[in-house]
Amino acid sequence: MRISLISEHASPLAVLGEVDAGGQNVHVASLATALAARGHQVTVHTRRDDPALPTTTPFAPGVTVHHVTAGPPTYVPKDELVPFMPSFGDELAAYWRTARPDVVHAHFWMSGLAALGGARQLDGPPVPVVQTFHALGSVKRRHQGAADTSPPGRIADELMIGRSVHRTVATCADEVRELRELGVPVERIQVVPCGVDVETFTPSGPVEPRTARPRLLQVGRLVPRKGADVALRALRRIPDAELLLAGGPAADRLDDDPEAQRLRSLALEHGVADRLVLLGGVERSRMPALFRSADVVLCPPRYEPFGIVPLEAMACARPVVASAVGGHLDTVADGRTGRLVPPDDPQALAAAACDLLADSRMRTAFGAAGRRRAESRYGWDRVAAATEVAYRGVLSARPAPRRITTSAVRRSRSTATATGAAR
Repeated sequence: MRISLISEHASPLAVLGEVDAGGQNVHVASLATALAARGHQVTVHTRRDDPALPTTTPFAPGVTVHHVTAGPPTYVPKDELVPFMPSFGDELAAYWRTARPDVVHAHFWMSGLAALGGARQLDGPPVPVVQTFHALGSVKRRHQGAADTSPPGRIADELMIGRSVHRTVATCADEVRELRELGVPVERIQVVPCGVDVETFTPSGPVEPRTARPRLLQVGRLVPRKGADVALRALRRIPDAELLLAGGPAADRLDDDPEAQRLRSLALEHGVADRLVLLGGVERSRMPALFRSADVVLCPPRYEPFGIVPLEAMACARPVVASAVGGHLDTVADGRTGRLVPPDDPQALAAAACDLLADSRMRTAFGAAGRRRAESRYGWDRVAAATEVAYRGVLSARPAPRRITTSAVRRSRSTATATGAAR
């Protein structure tokens, strides 16, 4: 198949840990590579954020990255990209007229706008469009409230996209429930999880240097919803342990990062500043060694659409303590590969971590079970195969998605707004 992956803000070439660069970048890069390994031709279309970038560049065997000119060729926060999606769609249509894809797979809601806009400009039979949201505006609004910086029409647009595409690929069972509540037709929803590179993230291999202290590790962008402050409050109740936070800007730029400064102040307030280590952004190549150096990996976000970090930790045979939200409910087997605790509960997080730190046999057993679970369910070869099944399903059925008229979009916006307000 000739496959187009749309990832408007999350380039597979981006440096992870920076603003707006995280799990989606990993997902798109890994999925593209795994699909190409199955014999498909894959193009990843992402927005040009640097004038020096070439129009196309090879990424992996069978994978090309296409930099789409849509808006200024510089960094733009993802929540400010909506006005450029019509031109993104126009550029896609122009590209596809000379290299027509068999299937289009949009990642994130704005990519869905561009994909639908581009696909509808093509002559001939409709090109099937598949959508993965990665995160939903209704969930973000519920948890962030006034701090949510999403454009005001996001929820309505997500509903429109879900009703317009041929298939919505959800990454976990919790997302299926959210999509159904939003109003996306359940018969067009299919679950395919995110994956992990089980050949890179392994139990054996180099280990990052460590002290004699018990080591707790948290990995992710430095944003409040990731719950690093919860981990810091828990650290007060975990004697002698150190907490390493990997993510955010490079270490030499942490002094200018507001969240890093907030966490440092909080560590001083709670008397754990000497046991907090802010690593900043860590090169992807170093991450397996960093995971291997940890006794326990903490994943305490207040909400998490899926969460790749628990999979990476499990693939490295490290036990996980994670908040019982979103994709964690699918990936972490409570009492077998780790512990699930209520979100925003430092006491529960500390108790679970202390239990694991006090019992090396339990850590070993959980780690081994986590590795087995990662290999059997979440390797990228399995995820790519399941994604291919979704593609072949829409290609064989070729159902023409219902065209959303202007009036229908207005009704969708009204419905979504009312839904969000009710929550």
